[in-house]
Amino acid sequence: MHARRLAAALSLAALAIFGGCGEGEEEGDGFPPAAEPADSPPLETEPVGELLEVGSGAEGLVLDGETGIAALGVREPPSLELIDLDAFEIAQTVPLNSHPRHLQLAEAGGPVLVPAEDSDELFQIDLPSGSAEAVGVGDFPHDATALGNRIFVGNEFGDTLSVIEGQEVVETVDAPVQPGSVVAIGDLIGVIAVAERVLTVFDPETLEELGTISGGEGPTHIRAIGDRAFVTDTEGDAILEFSISRSGPKLVDETPLEGTPYGIAVDPERKRLWITLTALNEVVEFEVGSKGISELARYPSVEQPNTIGIDPRDGSAVVSGATEVGMLQRIVSSGD
Repeated sequence: MHARRLAAALSLAALAIFGGCGEGEEEGDGFPPAAEPADSPPLETEPVGELLEVGSGAEGLVLDGETGIAALGVREPPSLELIDLDAFEIAQTVPLNSHPRHLQLAEAGGPVLVPAEDSDELFQIDLPSGSAEAVGVGDFPHDATALGNRIFVGNEFGDTLSVIEGQEVVETVDAPVQPGSVVAIGDLIGVIAVAERVLTVFDPETLEELGTISGGEGPTHIRAIGDRAFVTDTEGDAILEFSISRSGPKLVDETPLEGTPYGIAVDPERKRLWITLTALNEVVEFEVGSKGISELARYPSVEQPNTIGIDPRDGSAVVSGATEVGMLQRIVSSGD
């Protein structure tokens, strides 16, 4: 075990002794199980906005303003559904050989970065054609982000990052235990390790680790606006804000948010942050100000709202419900 991981494990053990750690059987180098979304209750309030029936277990979503397409991951059968956002209907289904997970765009216009967990591959799906190219990566790829001419893939069960240039893995870097969410933050790379419960920052060129900090009680996802990174602390019922620089990450704010926050999306142009509350079937819209975030509005969502994305053209939010009959929901902001 790396020295940093040993120190983190000892800290977690101390937290458990003094009542600061959640329950659950340990996994992954002795760390507790990763945080998960709440099992959402049945709907009591009709979801707002437009609704679209999609595939089963819909989770993983990214919206492209150039093509007007939303890419949605579906578990059964494993596939990527390409949604025409203007018509709000499924335009094409791209079959996959294993379950997709978190989705990001390599750049505006595509391709879509699609980690395929069971086959240990990263697919790059062209928009709008849906044609696919695959690269073999590490064990159980869960998220991927692009920065410059490189793509960084978090291999959740390999505790590594695969670094891709073109169609080839050029480097493999040790990461904290279970790197579950990866994002470009300015000119740096941020990784949330969902078992080790830390945020680690890397230099994308030298691949040097620039710093590691606690990510909360049970972080799951990270997104960024400029050099500000926002993390859903799912077990801690909070949103954490970090300032990211080459001297490492620094915690600058913590906003309590009950309801098991999970899905997260940012709208850099309008300075908005959107969070799904899986225990409440709600979506919360925040304004990102110079000194933190402030709540603007809440919206009744579809059941099991695990993923959310933003249409950069108008700032509307699209939410996917990871139920047996998947549902997609479009919400027009009322926060202005």
